[in-house]
Amino acid sequence: MKKLPFLLLLFLGLIHAQQLTSSEISIINQGDINSALPIYQTTDDHQHKILLSLSTEIDPLDNNTATLVKRMKESLLSTDGGVGIAAPQVGINRKIIWVQRFDKQGEPLEYFINPVIVWRSELQNLGPEGDLSIPDFRDQFYRSKVIQLEYVDLKGQKYSEIVEGFTAVIFQHEIDHLFGILISDKKEKEKNDSYQQVDAFKKSGSVTR
Repeated sequence: MKKLPFLLLLFLGLIHAQQLTSSEISIINQGDINSALPIYQTTDDHQHKILLSLSTEIDPLDNNTATLVKRMKESLLSTDGGVGIAAPQVGINRKIIWVQRFDKQGEPLEYFINPVIVWRSELQNLGPEGDLSIPDFRDQFYRSKVIQLEYVDLKGQKYSEIVEGFTAVIFQHEIDHLFGILISDKKEKEKNDSYQQVDAFKKSGSVTR
């Protein structure tokens, strides 16, 4: 019984941590809520700082979360060939991403709330990547060929699935954003790593995220 107050405080703390701040709510609802949010760029010092910051979980049942999800999709659709976007790229350090599912019929765009990669294969892909937030940058990167992903939807329903190939690469790229990891920094950190190369990239033209 003595543990109950502590567990209750922990639960309340987690709920409070998911609540959006007034500043975040202001960004999400600025202008026309049916329009795209501006995509942050590393060329702007303030925006770069946001892109390098760690993201936290978000309450999927909050109406502002639904608005953010919708506006992130519009931001992605406004790009020239983007195949994924993360909430930090529109100025919100929260765990939401959009990914184009090249592994599904029709290659739909899908959103993922509080996504977590719980397993990665040791076998790696090597392929080209760019970034919507980093102008004129493109390089080759290693990514796990297969991942296991857990996430929730806007109803709070939990899901788990295995993803592989090019779509798994997009997931890893976008989830890196949630940890403040940019591919421009990633290249420097991994310069001494070596992996077995597997060509899982669908096409060279669909690499900008």
